[in-house]
Amino acid sequence: MILYPAIDLKDGNCVRLYKGEMDQATVFNDNPAAQALAFQQAGCEWLHLVDLNGAFAGSPVNAAAVEAILAQTAVPAQLGGGIRDMATIEMWLTKGLARVILGTVAVEDPDLVRQAAKAFPGKVAIGLDARNGMVATRGWAEETDINVTDLARKFEDAGVAALIYTDINRDGAMQGPNVEATAALANAVSIPVIASGGVSSLDDLRALKATGAPLDGAISGRALYDGAIDLKEALSVLKA
Repeated sequence: MILYPAIDLKDGNCVRLYKGEMDQATVFNDNPAAQALAFQQAGCEWLHLVDLNGAFAGSPVNAAAVEAILAQTAVPAQLGGGIRDMATIEMWLTKGLARVILGTVAVEDPDLVRQAAKAFPGKVAIGLDARNGMVATRGWAEETDINVTDLARKFEDAGVAALIYTDINRDGAMQGPNVEATAALANAVSIPVIASGGVSSLDDLRALKATGAPLDGAISGRALYDGAIDLKEALSVLKA
């Protein structure tokens, strides 16, 4: 399993939200590129980036911060938030992103996801953000009646690189991930699943591994900034 340190970008800063609420943001670093470099130097193999403003705006907002991260780090990075058309997908991949994450458009324009996955093999992931098992879109502000697993299954044959499953009610709350739901999704589909939301201790990582589900990795943010998870220890746990 891969550990993906999260760098959530709001107004050019590295922040963490509480349960996805934009008005409950804690700034952890005003230099996201320096934070990304610190994660790389600690041994991380990937970075998980989110343009929070972009998720609400529907187009890139924190592009300068993302570009600075790409310029100063060598490890692959994936980015979500406000990527909703082919031009934006191509723009980011041209700038050096290893993978784009499509969330809202997976619901609103699934054909675009399929086209992108075909055009850019291995470089398109789907962000499945959910409250109580139902998908939320547009920066988690709009809830749907679409079941997470049902949506994921629609892309089984699309060549999608990964599914990033976030339980919004766990995100930033330091209460542990939804291990059961994450494992159930990973066992229900053939696309690799990355766990997100609430990963706040080494025991959480061990619990995800212990399910035996085919998980690609886990994303953690606040716990790394608060010191609840030591990055080097976490990498060791996931590689064991």
